[in-house]
Amino acid sequence: MNSVRVLAPDVIAKIAAGEAVDRPAAVVKELLENALDAGATSVEIHLKEAGRELIRIKDNGSGISRENLEKIFQRHATSKIAGIEDLEKLRSMGFRGEALYSIAAVSDVTLATRTAQEDGWQIHWRGGARQNLQPAALGQAGTDIQVAELFFNTPARRKFLKNNASEMHQVLNVVLPYALIYPHLRLVLTHGERTLLDLKPSPSAVDRACAALNVAMEHWLQTDQEYVEEKIRIKMVLGDINIQRPRRDLQFIFVNDRPVENKNLQFNLNDIYKLILPPGVYGAFIVNILLDPADVDVNIHPTKREVRLKNEARIISLLRRMTEYQLMHKGNPKHVSFPNASVGHDTKMLSDSCVRRVAEGGASPPSAGFYEHGGETRGQDPTLLNTYNDTEEMRDFQLFGQDNTLRSKFAGARYVGAFLQKFLIFEAGQSLLIVDQHAAQERIMFEKFKNQIDRAGVETQPLLHPLPVKLTPQEKIAWEELREKLTALGIETTQFDDDTIAVQTQPLLLKNIEAVVRALLAGGDVPRMDRDALARRACKASVVAGDKLDASQADYQRRQLLECQDPFSCPHGRPTLIEVTQDFLDRQFLRS
Repeated sequence: MNSVRVLAPDVIAKIAAGEAVDRPAAVVKELLENALDAGATSVEIHLKEAGRELIRIKDNGSGISRENLEKIFQRHATSKIAGIEDLEKLRSMGFRGEALYSIAAVSDVTLATRTAQEDGWQIHWRGGARQNLQPAALGQAGTDIQVAELFFNTPARRKFLKNNASEMHQVLNVVLPYALIYPHLRLVLTHGERTLLDLKPSPSAVDRACAALNVAMEHWLQTDQEYVEEKIRIKMVLGDINIQRPRRDLQFIFVNDRPVENKNLQFNLNDIYKLILPPGVYGAFIVNILLDPADVDVNIHPTKREVRLKNEARIISLLRRMTEYQLMHKGNPKHVSFPNASVGHDTKMLSDSCVRRVAEGGASPPSAGFYEHGGETRGQDPTLLNTYNDTEEMRDFQLFGQDNTLRSKFAGARYVGAFLQKFLIFEAGQSLLIVDQHAAQERIMFEKFKNQIDRAGVETQPLLHPLPVKLTPQEKIAWEELREKLTALGIETTQFDDDTIAVQTQPLLLKNIEAVVRALLAGGDVPRMDRDALARRACKASVVAGDKLDASQADYQRRQLLECQDPFSCPHGRPTLIEVTQDFLDRQFLRS
């Protein structure tokens, strides 16, 4: 064993900084929370190079006195608590006194501040060492802190930062929850010369949600319930059936006005949304749970994002009941609109009964590739909408492609029916072949679309009227980075206004173009995605769920699938077809 040594103070500081500050977004979070704890009603956040070069946060809070200014950069120096018992009545965002100490250890920090009772002062720290303290001319109470050259003395950490778009996504993911939970807050976020958020004080949480997330007012449901005996109050802003997202990017949970992560709460809220939403899409919600601070443990995670709740099971029960009631009894009908596109074959407008379906018990409208006429459903090339269910690999089921004879069996198979408008059943000799119609259609579309991309000849159709798509702040960043790649995919877009793009063209193979655009802009390191990844994401968003196919449409899909280069699985690796043998069925019915 090597000898034990006490680490030098500068090494301790850098290790401690890594617990609280791992990227620019973490700095923004800590400084924004400090501003809110100081009672700020206006906060301006300015970044250069996604925070690498500069993070500047200016607030109109109470400021810091001359006496305290020299203490705040010391480790575990805090005004929020005095003893361990204070953790049971904690109302502030921060309390550990580590943020400024950690930030100053890995950057160059200049903090200017003024209280209502004193003149302004400015302090400068660099790499964990104080440089100077001097008077500063400030017009009003508040704090202006500038964090420059982040990780200048920890190059390994700086090396692992991602590109500007990815880092700004993280910053927005930090800032948006606070914008939503503090609607009275004036909040500005800029990156370089661009303004990403400019939110004026809003009269309500719903108004703020509309302004921050670019979602129409009529699609939000608001409720506020207090359970006096249990000392629980739950405030909810729920998106109705008309807000459908390709990922969980519009889901926010708060406990005592603090943004938190809790998998149990999120799972149960999404479980209720499954009552009205198709698989593979997610709803939007903003939930604030107000409890006695003694019933919340906020000290289980270095960044305070995770909390432990004393009566979690009861809270979940209340959340489920409130959410289900609001969605099923207060929600709006489903509004379906289709872009007026030039499509090259005769299509008719959907009837009013198809365009408006109520959320409670209403059937899903047919996809854009089908139309209703005279009580019949007819279609061109079937555009199928369904999402994956994980397939158990049972011993007696063969995945398509494991046996070379399966291709020939499938080629001569006879369609016998469908199950749940999800699985197509074919008979082939002494076997049943079961096709996941969603996975199969996605494979078909992916190969066709990818072939067009590889030939640099994506077949497109101009929309007669450009389709406006309102974007969230994260989507706006992704669109600016991805715009040229969208054009290469046959999706031409232009800036319509500050929050909206206009889709001018769409690939002929893809339907539901708004869902496709949102899927392409949804999360991940979008600028680094290759064409295959983009094609997979586009095709998945284009394929829709629950279409009922007749025998000719099912057989047409079978023939298309057989023409694929890799018909054995969908683009994401799930099987398109399994075989159920006669031997397996004989054993289940106890036949010898």
